[in-house]
Amino acid sequence: MTPTDSSNPDSELRIPKPRSILHVDMDAFYASVEQLDNPSYKGKPVIVGADPKGGSGRGVVAACSYEARKFGVRSALPISRAWRLCPGGVYVRPRMSRYVEVSHEVMAVFREFTDLVEPLSIDEAFLDVSGSVALHGPPEQIARTIKTLIREKTGLSASVGVAPNKFLAKIASDLRKPDALVIVKETEIAAFLQDLPISRLWGVGPKTEQRLKPLGVHTIGQMAALPREYLVRELGSLGEHLHQLSYGRDDRPVIANWESKSISNEITFDADTSDRDLLIRTIHELSDEVGRRLRSEDFLARTITLKFRYEGFETHTRQKSIDRPTQSNDEIAKVAILLFNQFPLDRKVRLIGVGSANLEHPRQRAESAQLDLFNDSPNPPKNEKLGQTLDQIREKFGRESLKRGSQLLDDGSK
Repeated sequence: MTPTDSSNPDSELRIPKPRSILHVDMDAFYASVEQLDNPSYKGKPVIVGADPKGGSGRGVVAACSYEARKFGVRSALPISRAWRLCPGGVYVRPRMSRYVEVSHEVMAVFREFTDLVEPLSIDEAFLDVSGSVALHGPPEQIARTIKTLIREKTGLSASVGVAPNKFLAKIASDLRKPDALVIVKETEIAAFLQDLPISRLWGVGPKTEQRLKPLGVHTIGQMAALPREYLVRELGSLGEHLHQLSYGRDDRPVIANWESKSISNEITFDADTSDRDLLIRTIHELSDEVGRRLRSEDFLARTITLKFRYEGFETHTRQKSIDRPTQSNDEIAKVAILLFNQFPLDRKVRLIGVGSANLEHPRQRAESAQLDLFNDSPNPPKNEKLGQTLDQIREKFGRESLKRGSQLLDDGSK
């Protein structure tokens, strides 16, 4: 018999079906790929970021291995600081094309079990496997199989959280890294959250944590013990949000049609500079990398951005939308240089970055665009084909196999 609402006998009560959500997070992804491709790095502290050049580098750590974390190195730490903490570490530059390649292999494993895959970044995703149980077994078994397949196909390890919702699954995957599998059952939610620090709650950063300490709230269990009305009175809408999370409530669905919102690349100079030629060359190099990543991920960009940081850390970002979406290195660079010319060079520059946004797939353009009277072909233009050819050459012979003429002169080559 179907339950009904007594106030309206004709309406059925909508009882939410239990969900089984996985959060899969690759372990120290960039650094692990470097250790995989270079066996001599295994067991060593690997720091992915700009070359420190003896500790004088101006970049930041993009990722680091668990061995490096024992020295206090972490993501976003200045390279110079990482060098002081871990002078014996292995420092390597990021290889985004390689990381994207491995990411595609990992995401393909996910889609063997469900179409409901929501990538959060290149190395993590939510999976809703609620409808996969009949075919693939219980959620815990699915999680174990996914971990095994990832290791077999990529040689890497992943940590997985299994829970009734996204919030709990995300916390679970992070608790016992690396190579973890943490299961949170519906009946265990309160006990699971009880002693965890409030910093585990989404929306609780250092400032909010300081606001909560006078209330005597240090753990999620203590948060759950406070009346909802009290939290709302003290914290407003944030109080309602935290009250729900403290009970492990999260109704957000896994969204399968997630797309990258932007692709960008930036560089921090070893020394602040006002050398216009150097800045222009750097914009071209950054544009090449953005174009390559757009092509590797099958995207076109409608908006190009330029990030500009002067000495003293004053940072500006400008963007320009273009009529025809592109993945061409030269077109990206052309727009980026137009934006660059809007900035005065009355001070030295510390960082510059090129980005792309408002992304779409080429097939979307082909399906939606009305063919131009003088160009009735949806095929990519010559400059986009050229970019694809350059990608293939560099993939086969190495990134340094092709250089711009200005780079050759700058290197002293004939």
